[in-house]
Amino acid sequence: MTKIKITAGPYAFEAVLEEQAAPKTCEIFRNLLPYKERIIHVRWSGEGCWIPLGEQDFGLTFENATSYPAPGQFIFYPGGYSETEMLLAYGGVRFASKMGQLAGNHFMTITKGQENLVALGKRTLWEGAQDILFERL
Repeated sequence: MTKIKITAGPYAFEAVLEEQAAPKTCEIFRNLLPYKERIIHVRWSGEGCWIPLGEQDFGLTFENATSYPAPGQFIFYPGGYSETEMLLAYGGVRFASKMGQLAGNHFMTITKGQENLVALGKRTLWEGAQDILFERL
């Protein structure tokens, strides 16, 4: 089981990769580590934050896909109808874009620090993009 340390804004989280359910997505994500980016609030999906990845093509297809990630779940959208992205749900999410409802691969779940998810989401909404760093534990 691969554990990930996440530092987002002033908050720290621990997560596990969903290697059984999304092995290809997890492999691609592991190869990015350590990964530093900025997380911004979603536009259409509800209570979530995302990392836009533009037109990057990771060669992924759908595995363990959902449109309704639970709080603390990360999904990876491989691109197609909308740009490639990663999304973190901190509350109610119906994953969507201007094209309509989408589905992404649930590949990682926060296991420690969930009590700070809403604070991170609200901070990102009201104060703007937050730095985020993913590192292997």
